[in-house]
Amino acid sequence: MNQPDFSDIAIVACGTLAPELNRLKKEGFLNAGQIIFTTPGLHQDCVELERQLLKAIKRARERFAKVLVVYGGKFCYVNTAEPTRTMQKIIAEQGEGVARINATHCMDMLASESFRNETAGGEPVWWMTPGWVRFKDDVFKGWDKAMANENFPRHTGGATVLDGLGYFDKLLNEDPEKVLEMSDWMGIPMQACPITLDRLKDLLADQVKELNK
Repeated sequence: MNQPDFSDIAIVACGTLAPELNRLKKEGFLNAGQIIFTTPGLHQDCVELERQLLKAIKRARERFAKVLVVYGGKFCYVNTAEPTRTMQKIIAEQGEGVARINATHCMDMLASESFRNETAGGEPVWWMTPGWVRFKDDVFKGWDKAMANENFPRHTGGATVLDGLGYFDKLLNEDPEKVLEMSDWMGIPMQACPITLDRLKDLLADQVKELNK
């Protein structure tokens, strides 16, 4: 695959994926004209998510005609007050020049559903990316221990971090207490699943083609 050119494209992304996108930028793959991050963990607040997303797209369009939104679909934006309002609809309303990465959520951007299912081996797993650990206070904003107990323990396969950065192992070596504290709070063990960033790169490249049509 030829190296895609992002130089005339602005990226608007969920801050949870900042570690991966910044790594791709550092490696020279993601030469985007601009990258704007929204606050991590806004999937819990669809009103604030939409507000920040639209504001970021507007800001990006001040300099660039093409905008690539790095946000998932049905799992990232759930509007219970207006169920027919979806992420797909929000992006469509922005008109020509705005495209969204083809993935259901950030975990799906890093590893396909079939890969995750195979890795889980039939066990229910709580999947995360490094951003879920790094930005825990944002991603799990408003969660108390009772809410944690309600959500995590049924994932008998534990919590698995899809790690294409070596982040989890580094954290385990440098600040094991942080890992132990989070694991204790979740009530399930945590581990890393080493991956590459190839799927993310392919999904980003696919949308460059769409924007250049």
